[in-house]
Amino acid sequence: MNYNQAQQRVQDLKRFYKNILWFGIVAFIIYFDDIFEKGIFNFSQWNGSIILAIWGIILTVKAVKLFLLNSDWERTVMEKEMKKSKEPAKL
Repeated sequence: MNYNQAQQRVQDLKRFYKNILWFGIVAFIIYFDDIFEKGIFNFSQWNGSIILAIWGIILTVKAVKLFLLNSDWERTVMEKEMKKSKEPAKL
């Protein structure tokens, strides 16, 4: 991994963690506002649940891409495939 790739990965991680932080803040405001005002915990779609669900799915996809399908994973799979192509065919 060269310097530019490392710098890009750090920027991606920084953006991801900021998104997680904002997700938590918005979820706190949306859901705990009802608890403080009405004394109930309401998961209605009109109260922001749909927005948070979509945002949560997007964050999950970003996490998978960032942590599971990163360049190390690509390199490992590529090396395995190259080793397979060099092995003689088994009958």
